[in-house]
Amino acid sequence: MSRPLFLVDALPAIGQFVLEGAEGRHAADVQRLRPGEELLLGDGLGGLAPATVVSAAKGSLLLDVGQAALTDAPQPRLIVAQGLAKGDRGELAVQAMTEVGVDEILPWAAARSVTQWRGDRGAKSRDKWAATAREAAKQARRAWVPAVGGAPDVSTKQLAARISRLHSWRLTQAFPGSGSAFVLHEEAGVRLAAVDLPDNGDLILVVGPEGGVAPDELATFTEAGAVPVRLGDNVLRTSTAGVAAISLLNTRLGRW
Repeated sequence: MSRPLFLVDALPAIGQFVLEGAEGRHAADVQRLRPGEELLLGDGLGGLAPATVVSAAKGSLLLDVGQAALTDAPQPRLIVAQGLAKGDRGELAVQAMTEVGVDEILPWAAARSVTQWRGDRGAKSRDKWAATAREAAKQARRAWVPAVGGAPDVSTKQLAARISRLHSWRLTQAFPGSGSAFVLHEEAGVRLAAVDLPDNGDLILVVGPEGGVAPDELATFTEAGAVPVRLGDNVLRTSTAGVAAISLLNTRLGRW
């Protein structure tokens, strides 16, 4: 069994370190790790350090920490603009996409989103997505925890502007093969499996809510430089479309 991962604000130096707080309680009281067992400490920003349990107390572990190593961020970065979905479908999408390797998630307030994030509710919902991504990253033993953007959500105008900047950057001679943006749409004539992929930079993937991407949104994103694509002949739920797309991209990019 692989070593469990626990996240800390900053990786400690080589030597003894007390893991406490929420992570310490989970390690000592829930997973019940005992002296001699091994684990990993991570900072969520690529740093990982091996550690061995020296002793256990209620809510904390005394660890012997080894040399930390830095894992490079994967290239290109896989960014998903996830349409806000009702119920727990958004969180399910965040969890699964994190497990399969998404690098950034943008909560997108699409025209057909039934759920709207406004005021305190929006901030709390975004924080819940971030917490879900953090826990899923730990489960998957990821060195990099995906960022969850938005303040607390991203409008179509903001998302189109980001796509436009990426498209303009890609067209410059200084950065050939950098960045791309795609919109998952069931009526697209091009399959994601057949498009050219960037070597580095950001790869933005737009996933609509339950009602899909509205025609005017599709036109806006296309004008900004995004390419409409489909996965296959079946129409997937908003909670699974991003997961399927990232899995396909992982294979094409050599991550899997």
